[in-house]
Amino acid sequence: MLMILLAAGCATGPRPGEPVARHGDEIVAAGQFFRTGTPVVLWMDPGGYDAYRVERRFSPVEDSDWATSNAEVSFLTSPNRFDLRRDGLTDEQIEQVRGGGWDPPLLQEVVDQFVIHYDVAGTSRNCFRILHDHRGLSVHFLLDLDGTIYQTLDLKERAWHASTSNSRSIGIEIANMGAYDVNGDNPFDEWYETDSEGRTRVTLPERFGDGGIRTPDFVGRPARNEPVTGAVQGRELVQYDFTPEQYGALIQLTAALCEIFPKIECDYPRDEDGELITHKLPDEILETYGGLIGHFHLQTDKVDPGPAFDWDRVIEGARGLRKRNSH
Repeated sequence: MLMILLAAGCATGPRPGEPVARHGDEIVAAGQFFRTGTPVVLWMDPGGYDAYRVERRFSPVEDSDWATSNAEVSFLTSPNRFDLRRDGLTDEQIEQVRGGGWDPPLLQEVVDQFVIHYDVAGTSRNCFRILHDHRGLSVHFLLDLDGTIYQTLDLKERAWHASTSNSRSIGIEIANMGAYDVNGDNPFDEWYETDSEGRTRVTLPERFGDGGIRTPDFVGRPARNEPVTGAVQGRELVQYDFTPEQYGALIQLTAALCEIFPKIECDYPRDEDGELITHKLPDEILETYGGLIGHFHLQTDKVDPGPAFDWDRVIEGARGLRKRNSH
């Protein structure tokens, strides 16, 4: 009987060398996979963007090593584009995590902000090229025109994207050409066109090729057909909206992050009337704020994600998704 039970146990156990299937929607936090319900390409996946790499991703391979990169690009002063989340940690905790030894409960204590950026690069491929190869910066997520999310670092890492909030935040760069003064110059003629039916579509300049968009024959259209105007930091700006695919993916990711990190409240900074605050938060408020936050809430010289970003669409969508999933 014992031999039969042992044999049965071996038959139902994992087979050495058997690959573990993934669903394709996982993000990584403290080495653990968490589902999002929307396509995610990790830095370790084919076609992913790896912010752990020292080499420049888009330079010729023979010139991509750190020594050459350091000599050719003045902004690249360190081989790393990220570092350790250490603010608020004890010396003992720093020793625990300095080699990567985070666990989710400790990370949940540290992270309380989700910072929204637009990339002014047009596509996630171009955004990563600029951040990694030319500016020595990083961000946890890139969100492409077709709604594909790229994760470039484990969320335990302190990415370099949001100045004073780097240690406590997760960041995302959304592919969009940005917001500009209403009467100023902008790149819209190169990036947007109106088709025969009067509908606006995104047009990638020829120099970008297919832009790295993963969805075959994808046609990107702003969620609102006309440019959106609005005030940020007291400036009247104009911007084309993000795509419906981007909003759909961001809603899923926001819901997941607010579940994983309880200190990220599923909301944005509001004034006394419950309206979006459209300028930098005072330091004393920023110090205790936890939730979704724009880059412009952190720095007076930033206006992203711009006047077109539909905060209510994201927050209401994420809240609804969490409520449905709680039943």
